[in-house]
Amino acid sequence: MAEIKNYTMNFGPQHPAAHGVLRLVLELDGEVIQRADPHIGLLHRGTEKLAETRTFIQSVPYMDRLDYVSMMVNEHAYVMAIEKLAGIEVPERAQYIRVMFDEITRILNHLLWLGAHALDVGAMTVFLYAFREREDLMDAYEAVSGARMHAAYYRPGGVYRDLPERMPQYEVTHGRNAEQIRKLNENRQGSLLDFIEDFTNRFPRYVDEYETLLTDNRIWKQRTVGIGVVTPERAQALGFTGPMLRGSGIAWDLRKKQPYEVYGKLDFDIPIGTNGDCYDRYLVRIQEFRESNRIIKQCVDWLRKNPGPVIVDDHKVAPPSREAMKSNMEELIHHFKLFTEGMHVPPGEVYTAVEHPKGEFGIFLMSDGGNKPYRLKIRAPGFPHLAALDEMVKGHMIADVVAIIGTQDIVFGEIDR
Repeated sequence: MAEIKNYTMNFGPQHPAAHGVLRLVLELDGEVIQRADPHIGLLHRGTEKLAETRTFIQSVPYMDRLDYVSMMVNEHAYVMAIEKLAGIEVPERAQYIRVMFDEITRILNHLLWLGAHALDVGAMTVFLYAFREREDLMDAYEAVSGARMHAAYYRPGGVYRDLPERMPQYEVTHGRNAEQIRKLNENRQGSLLDFIEDFTNRFPRYVDEYETLLTDNRIWKQRTVGIGVVTPERAQALGFTGPMLRGSGIAWDLRKKQPYEVYGKLDFDIPIGTNGDCYDRYLVRIQEFRESNRIIKQCVDWLRKNPGPVIVDDHKVAPPSREAMKSNMEELIHHFKLFTEGMHVPPGEVYTAVEHPKGEFGIFLMSDGGNKPYRLKIRAPGFPHLAALDEMVKGHMIADVVAIIGTQDIVFGEIDR
């Protein structure tokens, strides 16, 4: 009887490293992968089509739900596209707030990536450490928007509101005594900027802890060094962006090469790798923690010294203040029209891109002059990376597939868009 050489195996979607929504069909020769076929569509979102039936402002919360680990950065690309078409000039203070929250979001994203990637490969502790820091940053999200994840904080023309002067406090409960609460509230006595500054002072020490656990860890290096190697030329040909491209040694970062908002005024570096393997991509993201921290420090410093408006005062684009809306008939009409009919964007088409934590996140927006997008096309950074999975895993073992999916940092909300 003929010996069966090749096996076909389903990897996921229930596999812990497939994170619930990736079905990977693997063709195996023993335990060596010959071919990998990613099956997408298990999340079935349809964001692009939904946006055509909603007003421009109503689609802002949909952006949060694309890559639901990098919420505000998705919003950023979308509102920039509207501003570009409508010729809206954003106040400088709003630009600094946006950049600061972009970098907070980058750290949030990389923390989840680091924890989940290490957990998939077999390291438990890093996951718990990473979530400790995410709590602080999600508190910053909650302070400005009222939501810990899906913020809808960026708006065409600026941001929803200025930074609060007071951080929410923990209160005494039956589970915590007064002394424990006092310790928890130590860094919450001032404004949100004080709280963020305190975090930026502590964070480099936390990054050192992650590196102590992983960077020279023998098992971590055995699982990531030389795994999923992509050459610089191939990375470009496959459409890689972000840490996936920089890990292969190409210093491409939209914040430097095509500066938007106030990135051109800030001092930071682009970390790059040399070997294009999982380990280099890990080192690039670790260094991005430190660079994002530098950017946030500079934004906090500027925002302290420069008060001012955080959204345009054109009420056909941005709503009037609640106080004005409740005391002035004209402002009430503006408010009512903006939130029922929405803003009208001049006809035309535009593409805007931001340096998302995962790569280049782009929005192609087409308007016919109405109050809804005629067409919205999203350039998701994770899509080309997933498309290259077959090439990256070929010749590797099944266990290496887990490390390679982890290094790609895929979130399916933007892939099944």
